[in-house]
Amino acid sequence: MSDREAEFREFVAVRMEPLRGLAYLTCGDWQVAEDAVLSALAKLYVKWNRVDNPEPYARTAVVRAAIDETRRPWWRREQSRSHAMPDSVVPDDATGAVDERLRVQQALGGLPSRQRAVLVLRFLEGLSVQQTAVALKCPEGTVKVYTARGLDALRQVLGTEMEARHEAAV
Repeated sequence: MSDREAEFREFVAVRMEPLRGLAYLTCGDWQVAEDAVLSALAKLYVKWNRVDNPEPYARTAVVRAAIDETRRPWWRREQSRSHAMPDSVVPDDATGAVDERLRVQQALGGLPSRQRAVLVLRFLEGLSVQQTAVALKCPEGTVKVYTARGLDALRQVLGTEMEARHEAAV
């Protein structure tokens, strides 16, 4: 095995799971996320000697691949609902933090793919507006607009859920 292959294998071993999580948060389906990561890593392998900083390249490629996968016609026709979240959780359950993460994840799933990608890159991956714009190949203004609209949509969905839960408890 050459040094080039060893470096690539080490990179994949370290970054595979974080990239898979990023893809899942971008598209909302584990199988599609896996496909997006593998596609991105295949592209990275071909360019491995020419890429100076592989982590941003891989992150960008994964997000784009996940968005592209959700735009395909078969995705709209055959998307499984097996990963859908349950309607309610037992109030005395000690997993409140998990419940909150699942609610946010479900709300993210309701956003358009580009808005979701912007929010995931900005707030979960910690990228700046400029880095997100580069990753998605769009103007910084678009990132700002998608951020604002996405956050408003999340606030509206999550706020409505909170109001409904409060009214049900009263």
